[in-house]
Amino acid sequence: MTTPQSYYVPAQSKWPIIATIGLALTLFGAGSIMNDSSAGRDTGGSWLIFLAGSIVMAYMLFGWFGNVVQESRSGMYSHQMDRSFRWGMSWFIFSEVMFFAAFFGALFYARVFAVPWLGGEGERGSSAMLWPGFEAVWPLLQTPNPELFPSAKATIDPWHLPLINTLLLVSSSVTITIAHKALKKNNRTQLKLWLAATILLGAIFLFFQIEEYIEAYTTLDLTLRSGIYGSTFFMLTGFHGAHVTLGTLMLFIMFVRILKGHFDNENHFGFEAASWYWHFVDVVWLGLFIFVYVI
Repeated sequence: MTTPQSYYVPAQSKWPIIATIGLALTLFGAGSIMNDSSAGRDTGGSWLIFLAGSIVMAYMLFGWFGNVVQESRSGMYSHQMDRSFRWGMSWFIFSEVMFFAAFFGALFYARVFAVPWLGGEGERGSSAMLWPGFEAVWPLLQTPNPELFPSAKATIDPWHLPLINTLLLVSSSVTITIAHKALKKNNRTQLKLWLAATILLGAIFLFFQIEEYIEAYTTLDLTLRSGIYGSTFFMLTGFHGAHVTLGTLMLFIMFVRILKGHFDNENHFGFEAASWYWHFVDVVWLGLFIFVYVI
């Protein structure tokens, strides 16, 4: 039987409304950036919208989660609330799985159906009439209409920076697991050391991804406008990079909280949720490395 002390009902909050506004601005800005880049239009206004949305989202996240931390530290949460947080994080990660599934689905559809159809293969091979002489190969570097979608010179070598980044993220899954075990044993020195190592690995990953993008744009002419291959490449790797950035920020906040003495070997779901998210980001990258870079 539920008692009044076992179920916590939070007070009315402004944060969901602010989150809705921030998400709307951010997603509209991100979509506009990709559309304007693909069409060769100026992206200045789109970046301003995206930046405004990002600022609103940052304000919301720090404010909302700050309230949650204060409530947790004051002992207002029960085991029921802990279950609610776990279910909430589980559904959030599931929604992220579906988010990337849509992008992988677009890549699969283009490779298996759309490109072969344009080359005259399959049940819709009549699509070849749109671009006579089109060669259906993947990765599609020579686009059917180079004037509108400039062709790329080459793809990113998977056995250079992408392989290094794969090793970095796989290693980071190991370090965050060791940090989690150290927290369960209440070994805070080891916890700080391995969590700091995880954050460092995430930061190095992002540095190398920036280097990769610079090489793609300046040396290989591989851009968002480089046809379906360029679009899917930057869509998948770009959104993954955004998730790595968010995950690294989450782990850094956990590190700051640990320095302040937060968490113990029994109550540490904030850290656990961040580690779940980080493992999810690592698994997505393995799929990216195989299906975007290698195959």
